[in-house]
Amino acid sequence: MHDYSSNPAPSEKIDALTQILCGLRLDGVDYERCQLTGDWSFFYPAQEDAYFHFIAGKKCWFSKAEGEWSELAAGDAVLLPRGSAHILASSPELTPLPFRQRERRSCPAAINGVSSSKFETSDVSRFFCGSMRFNLDSLHPLMDMMPNAMRATDLMTSEPVIPHLMEAMISECTLSRVGASGMLARLADVMAAQIIRAWIEKSSEDSDGWIAAVRDPHVGKVLAAIHADPGHDWNVVKLAGLMGASRSSFAEKFTAIVGKTPARYITEVRMHQARAWITRDGMRITEVAYQLGYDSEAAFSRAFKRVIGMAPSKMRSSGNA
Repeated sequence: MHDYSSNPAPSEKIDALTQILCGLRLDGVDYERCQLTGDWSFFYPAQEDAYFHFIAGKKCWFSKAEGEWSELAAGDAVLLPRGSAHILASSPELTPLPFRQRERRSCPAAINGVSSSKFETSDVSRFFCGSMRFNLDSLHPLMDMMPNAMRATDLMTSEPVIPHLMEAMISECTLSRVGASGMLARLADVMAAQIIRAWIEKSSEDSDGWIAAVRDPHVGKVLAAIHADPGHDWNVVKLAGLMGASRSSFAEKFTAIVGKTPARYITEVRMHQARAWITRDGMRITEVAYQLGYDSEAAFSRAFKRVIGMAPSKMRSSGNA
């Protein structure tokens, strides 16, 4: 008989979630500083990579596609972790135009060689925009739970570092210093990570589902181990040992909290990892199957199609992500 009623120390409560978050990385894909005057409105289509926008000058407006408008003031940042379609505009009444890649490339030309004094006018819209890629697959439980859009100002009370990052980003946006774009890209990565962490901590105060499962002092330890090494030869005996429980009590508690059997959860984690390796890294299917512990490519392909809904070979050839 195992007693699960004891309350662990706060550091133990966050240990499993911390381990999983340590595996979350952001890779800069495309960042640009933009300076605009007059009226403007851009539509950003849905994409696989996350969107990130930081406002440094005149206020502007943000809307998820066909959604409500919200005002963004200088120092505000928006992260769209799943690359959802949205609009940025100087006014909600304007008809948006597509924000094409050539326009993004032209933005730095409006900034290079301009002295900082020219940025001080209140009529200039300045923002830092870009795309970033998560190393996690978009079907990962953490990614799936995130809202379509996350604003930094909504999370500032729970993350004291965010205001300091905002100040640093405003400084880099408004001063035409050497290496400003590179500094902004690094600050944007840190800002995005802080936004996600603040959202997780805020959500976990009154949450259920996956975050609640990771927060559980016993099941969380098991989940962290699975995510750290999805290709390991996990079985009920090994996982129950991590929890310090019998096989039956472990399986019962895991299923009750996570909402899935251990075997199902392990398979899903493996297939999400496989999907990322195939679509993002171009890894060969035979190598993916080997890395995830499958004896044959055929067995792996059956599991992949059952979870993802498409054969891995078809996903590779079609370029789906």
